[in-house]
Amino acid sequence: MPDGREPMRIRTIGAIAEIQAAAWDACAGDDNPFVCHAFLKALEDSRSVGPKTGWLPQHIVVEDGAGAVLAAAPTYVKGHSQGEYVFDHGWAQAYERAGGRYYPKLQVAVPFTPVPGPRLLVRPGTASSDARAALLHGMVEVAKRLNVSSLHITFPHEADKLALDEAGLMMRLGCQYHWTNRGYRNFDDFLADLASRKRKSIRKERREAVADGIAIRALSGDEIKPRHWDAFFSFYMDTGGRKWGRPYLTRPFFECIGASMADRIVLMLAEQNGRPVAGALNLRGREALYGRNWGCLGEFKFLHFETCYYQAIDYAIAHGLARVEAGAQGEHKIQRGYLPTPTWSAHWIRDPNFATAVEDFLGRERRAMETEMRELATYSPFRQGKPAAADSD
Repeated sequence: MPDGREPMRIRTIGAIAEIQAAAWDACAGDDNPFVCHAFLKALEDSRSVGPKTGWLPQHIVVEDGAGAVLAAAPTYVKGHSQGEYVFDHGWAQAYERAGGRYYPKLQVAVPFTPVPGPRLLVRPGTASSDARAALLHGMVEVAKRLNVSSLHITFPHEADKLALDEAGLMMRLGCQYHWTNRGYRNFDDFLADLASRKRKSIRKERREAVADGIAIRALSGDEIKPRHWDAFFSFYMDTGGRKWGRPYLTRPFFECIGASMADRIVLMLAEQNGRPVAGALNLRGREALYGRNWGCLGEFKFLHFETCYYQAIDYAIAHGLARVEAGAQGEHKIQRGYLPTPTWSAHWIRDPNFATAVEDFLGRERRAMETEMRELATYSPFRQGKPAAADSD
């Protein structure tokens, strides 16, 4: 091993609290807030994840002979396929109809968070390539040792996607909608890049969204008070209950992240005549603003677009962020400047016959997804050719 160290060892831990925050974050880096120790610990401390929710922590850690953490992966034993945003329910049904047992499975992911980011968390240094290789090997070995049907790594960023592909895992293509900052000075600069009809539509939506006494504030850090979390949680429960049936996150989760990582939170709060009526929770990374949860009490025309999409663009421009990632799904985002962007997941399946069937499906699905993304791109609202002239819409 490099520098005369003893061979690396791989172990699993049943709670993120079993590893020091500094050791985990040295591997996770500071770019993506969702893989930091504080966020994952908030999910566990608030019991948003745990045995009762079907997300049993089993984080994988690579250590050197002295016990120093060289690499890690946020990992869970899953008893279902909820809260993942990469849908394998059909795989589970097919395997079980054939007499197999699909659950439990092993999931490397950030629960309830379809945000691309690092999944192979490796501490920079001379041993990083060896640690990454050990982690890749260790994931499959842990899956075998736990006797689960399969291993799934969802929403890895590009570097991890390439490593997982090279390691022989099956890759699955998905699609999200992201906004890119092209050096805009303000929102009007962004609008100038759009076709005239799209500019007019967005201006109309923004005007109507804040009619009837609506005002929107972007709160961060110690600006976010307990009353703001109370209001947002009521939005989240009301909207989540109507849309999903059972929201995933508990009230203590928001209190936990508010206490441990408030400087990375951007809460868009909409008030009507001083009364909170809607909100959008974002987390800020080094280069991006990540839209996560939205909720609203009542029906307000275009308020969802304003609070989640346009306010996020305003914030990204003002703070020099490169992009806004507004979450999973939603072709309606295209007309608001959020364009189709590929996402990935990686899969290992124990049963070789079932793995062959899944691999065949993934090949056909990828071709269909590539065709769909090319077609979606034709609906881009951006002007072709030279930049827009002075706008007199």
